Amino acid sequence: MVDVNIQTTIGPYTQEPVCTRPLLSTAELDTVITQAVKAQKSWRKVSLDERIAIAEKWIVEFEASADLIAEDLAIQMGRPIRYGKGEVNGTLYRARHLVKIAKECLAPIPQSDTDDEANKRTIIKQPLGVVAAITPWNYPHLCTVNSVIPALLSGNAVIIKPAPQTPVPAERVLQTFLAAGLPANVLQVIHLSQETTLNGLCADPRVDFVAFTGSVVGGHAVQGAASKGQGFKGVGLELGGKDPAYVREDADLKYTVGNLVDGAFFNSGQSCCAIERIYVHSAVYDEFVKEFAALTRSDYVLGDPTKQETTLGPVVSLASAARIRKQVADAVKAGAQLVVSESDFPGAKEGTTLVGPQVLVNVDHSMDVMSEESFGPVIGIMKVENDDEALALMNDSPYGLTASVWTNPEDPASITVFNNFAEELECGTVYLNRADALDPALPWGGVKNSGRGISLSSLGYDQLTRAKAIMLRVKTA
Repeated sequence: MVDVNIQTTIGPYTQEPVCTRPLLSTAELDTVITQAVKAQKSWRKVSLDERIAIAEKWIVEFEASADLIAEDLAIQMGRPIRYGKGEVNGTLYRARHLVKIAKECLAPIPQSDTDDEANKRTIIKQPLGVVAAITPWNYPHLCTVNSVIPALLSGNAVIIKPAPQTPVPAERVLQTFLAAGLPANVLQVIHLSQETTLNGLCADPRVDFVAFTGSVVGGHAVQGAASKGQGFKGVGLELGGKDPAYVREDADLKYTVGNLVDGAFFNSGQSCCAIERIYVHSAVYDEFVKEFAALTRSDYVLGDPTKQETTLGPVVSLASAARIRKQVADAVKAGAQLVVSESDFPGAKEGTTLVGPQVLVNVDHSMDVMSEESFGPVIGIMKVENDDEALALMNDSPYGLTASVWTNPEDPASITVFNNFAEELECGTVYLNRADALDPALPWGGVKNSGRGISLSSLGYDQLTRAKAIMLRVKTA
């Protein structure tokens, strides 16, 4: 008999339980939120210099846990262990930048551009209160740091509700923060059922902001739950993507192919900003497809993520594997052609989570593989005749997270074309000659079904603070 009060994590590769966690009851969640509210009242009075010092100590503690973190990721979500430290390094990169800019982002802003000498105007930034961070399984540290570091440095208390697939990464974050000297209950990690997450955590009026990373369906549920009850809390939503790339006829093909293969298949394609559809100018289409297929076949060893030789691990679940395979099968049935199939990878087997990379041509936007998020090692490649056709197809999507253009950066005419794409593409980030990458100095967010709100950069602090206007009458005569 299944205990509904226990959460069990199934390892994607072994399909065996790897850990269990008790789920909090409504009464226990109430206690957690009460503790967070109390802790935040003290934490907001701690100086920013002290908060920054704790964050800097956390960076040291977190980095020291790199080997354990890599093992966590391999076992719980299936990323090859050889790449585990990459997430650690990416997390540290983001954290260091967010710590570096904290003083500037949180400083009072005097308003001196006024002819009114009788009044002194200032904008100050205050913490919201309690922030709930509902984090995903695919990049449990990278996505967590985006909101947790600026929320804590701003003086908020944070409650992390991690994805059931990856409970341990969130607990590592908490352990390392406590080791760095963070006061008790300023940061807490809890495990909840879906119902309690929505109707307990998100709907509670004492929770002042919800940062959610996950599916579009999940985003709608969180938004709806957060709208219940008293008050109007903020919600940040980082949702899905169907990110396009356009390869122009003057692109460096060897460089472009290498980057797009990695952008499509790293982490088994399980990234919100993975490359999920490619449009290639007809002048280089045949050569591009040939090189892309050859590199895909030669570049990946599919198998056990705990082995160093593995470069591609399983997808997260049997259900995910079945959905990905159905999307490909439906496309082939509708006329698409596989130029790289699972038969090229001996480890790939129907009914398992080992899904081999698959490359399709003869695709169009009537197929789910070109319109709905795959979140797996699958890519469709379409031929286009010109820039205008590529732009129209790139924007023909309910998603808008990132998009990339691949062209000659030394040609002024090509840069002019890129600048037009940068202006016209309906997405949160536009890349030239790169993809599937975040820079913490730049805002991260999407449009349409990819969500709303901003994390990272100075704008990420604005989302987690409340601006207050201060006006002083300094002259009364």
